[in-house]
Amino acid sequence: MMNKIGQIGVPVKNIERAMHFYKDLLSLSFLFNTEGMAFFDCDGVRLMLSLPEKEEFAHPSSVIYFQVDDIQGSYQELTERGISFINEPHLITKAGNTETWMAFFKDSEDNTHALISEFAS
Repeated sequence: MMNKIGQIGVPVKNIERAMHFYKDLLSLSFLFNTEGMAFFDCDGVRLMLSLPEKEEFAHPSSVIYFQVDDIQGSYQELTERGISFINEPHLITKAGNTETWMAFFKDSEDNTHALISEFAS
């Protein structure tokens, strides 16, 4: 039975550029790299950046939603580091007493990801 995500793969065009983005700009915990791949820890889920082995895998990845406690503060800090956001943090939904906020950005390889923050209103 599947009950946990062990690793997420993100296709990249330039491994060195992508390693800089995820390690230095997003400040993810770098694990190790091999030729054509780099691995990061994201609170127990391994993130693998890799050069596609075949052309059929050379496409943008799924959106990864990075959970943050303070979306406004995280947005400000990442913007100062040079990350290009598609939009500012904004309310996505309010369900009961919980608000969900998101802000979408592009990585160095043109994949779209997001910051997500959920808190009681």
